[in-house]
Amino acid sequence: MSSAVDQRLHARFRLSHPGFALNVKLNLHGSGVTALFGASGSGKTSCLRVIAGLTHSDPDCSAYIAVNGEVWQDDAVGLFVPVHQRAIGYVFQDANLFTHLSVAQNLAFGMTRVAPQKRRIALDQVVALLGIGHLLQRQSGTLSGGERQRVAIARALATSPRLLLLDEPLAALDAQRKAEILPYLENLHSELDLPVLYVSHALDEVARLADQMVLLDAGRVSAVGATHALMTRLDLPLAHGDGAGALIHARISGHEAEYHLTLADFPGGRLRVAQQKREIGQALRLRVLARDVSLTLAPQFGTSILNILPARVVALADDSPGQVMVALDAGGTALLARITKKSVDALALAPGSAVYAQVKGVAIVG
Repeated sequence: MSSAVDQRLHARFRLSHPGFALNVKLNLHGSGVTALFGASGSGKTSCLRVIAGLTHSDPDCSAYIAVNGEVWQDDAVGLFVPVHQRAIGYVFQDANLFTHLSVAQNLAFGMTRVAPQKRRIALDQVVALLGIGHLLQRQSGTLSGGERQRVAIARALATSPRLLLLDEPLAALDAQRKAEILPYLENLHSELDLPVLYVSHALDEVARLADQMVLLDAGRVSAVGATHALMTRLDLPLAHGDGAGALIHARISGHEAEYHLTLADFPGGRLRVAQQKREIGQALRLRVLARDVSLTLAPQFGTSILNILPARVVALADDSPGQVMVALDAGGTALLARITKKSVDALALAPGSAVYAQVKGVAIVG
C-alpha cells in the first residue's frame, strides 16, 4: 500500500553571517500563499534564497527542505539538489526580463527550462490569468513597471514550477501600478493549485493575498499562522500602531447600485462597503483598520456610519501613550478597535463587555 504524498512545505536550516544569523524551522501548507513578513534585515530574502538553493545553509545544521514530497535538501543523507534542478519559479523586485526580446520570446525562454512532458501549466492559461495577451508582440523594454512584473511572473509560471517564490514583486511600483497588478496576483491565488512564498514588508499586500504568514524578527521565526489570526493577536507587533487592523473573510450578498455600495456578509453580520466589481456569491477579503473602529454600549441611530456590529471584548492592551487596542469577537470573527484610554474608562470596558463596533463604509478596504 503506497503512502499519501506529504502535501507540505518543510524548511529547516541555519545561515550565519557576521553579525546576523538566520535560524528557521517551518512546516507550511503545500498550497496557497504564505507571506514571509518582517522588517528589513529580518531574513526574508535570505530564507527564499536558501529554499531556492541559491545560498547554502551552514554545513553543520542538518538542513532539510522538501516541497510536497519532493526533497531538495537533506544533509542527513548528503542530498543537495542544485538550483537549476529545483522546480522553482523565482520573481524579484526587478523583473529581469531580456529587454532585447519580445514578451512572447521571454515566455518561450522560460518554457525551455522544462521538458514538454513535465509541463503542468499551459502557457495560454498563464497569459490569460495575467492579462498579457495584448503584450506578446511588444518589446520588453517598452513595458511599464506593472506590465514587466506581470510578464516576469508569467515567465516564472511557464516553467511549471512546484513552488513560486515572489521577492517583494511590487516594492518598486507606485501605488497606481501596484493597484493594477494586485488583481492578477489574486487570480493566480484562486486559479492555480501552487504553493507561493511571498516576501513583503507591506501589510496591505499580505492582507489581500496571503492565507498564512511567517513573521520573521532578526533571523528567527516569531510566529506562524493564518493571516487573519496573526493580524489580531495583541501579543504581536502586527496588532499595534497606525496600520493595525483585522482581516474579514466575507461573501458578496448583493449590491446597492444607486449608492455604489456592495453588501458583504460574514459570520459577524453584514457590511456595506464601496462597490466591488464582483458577482453575488463571490468571496471577498476586507481589511478593517483598528483606527476606523469606534465602540458604543448601545446601537446608535441617526448616524452616518453604515456598519454597526454587535461584538464582545476579548482583551485590551496598551498601544501608545493614552491609547488602547481592544480585541473584539464579532460572531466568531476577530476585530480590533484603537481607542483612547479615556474611552475605555468611560465605557468601563473589560474582557467580556458587550459592545457595538461602528465602521464607516468608506473606511473598509476591499
